[in-house]
Amino acid sequence: MEVLWFGVEPARLDPPYTAIGLIFSVLLGVWYAEALEMSVGKIPFLEAVNGSTVMLPCTYSSCIGIENLYFNWQFNQNGTMQRVCESTIPTEGVEIEVAIFRERVEFVGKNHLNNISILLWNITFDDGGLYTCFGRNPKEKDKNHSAIFELIVVDELRVVDKTLTIIIASAVGGAIAFLMGFMLLKNFTLFVLSKLEEKNKECLVTSSGIDNTENGLSGSKADSKATPKKK
Repeated sequence: MEVLWFGVEPARLDPPYTAIGLIFSVLLGVWYAEALEMSVGKIPFLEAVNGSTVMLPCTYSSCIGIENLYFNWQFNQNGTMQRVCESTIPTEGVEIEVAIFRERVEFVGKNHLNNISILLWNITFDDGGLYTCFGRNPKEKDKNHSAIFELIVVDELRVVDKTLTIIIASAVGGAIAFLMGFMLLKNFTLFVLSKLEEKNKECLVTSSGIDNTENGLSGSKADSKATPKKK
């Protein structure tokens, strides 16, 4: 019995459309790879003493370059975002003027280093919280990018107990020293054993020669004496 299958064959893309799709995917990947990136460093937080001066780091990078890059710093105060400073960078390597909206704040960034860091003078407990470094590059059709840095303000810095670290370091160092000593002892033992083995071989060869001489075997001194003739 023949079974008939009724269905809709899935649409297939002709070679030109397939090529266009591939090119679009590649361009999309390159686009994301060249996107603007804001960075506050590998350690995005800082613990500082009340009354001290601290720097909040931030740098930007973009493979396609910048044009009228807008950036600002914002402070999250009890859920409300407040502007700390802002400016627009026309192009790379140009020094800029930065508008400051908060007291005891100084812009210390260098545009030729892609640095837009700020300095906070004489910090108080009210300055503790989350700071956002924000950037928008028109070359990327005004996409938004940001990085968050946390400032923790304390009365005094905590003394870190390094006992456990010292114990671990001592244990690791002791294990390494023991392993090195074991390897040296092993090599020395093998060296002594090899020398003893060579000496034993020499003794065996010498002993074998002596036995042959005493037994009058061929090649020994006994063969050198002539057999006496009978009268």
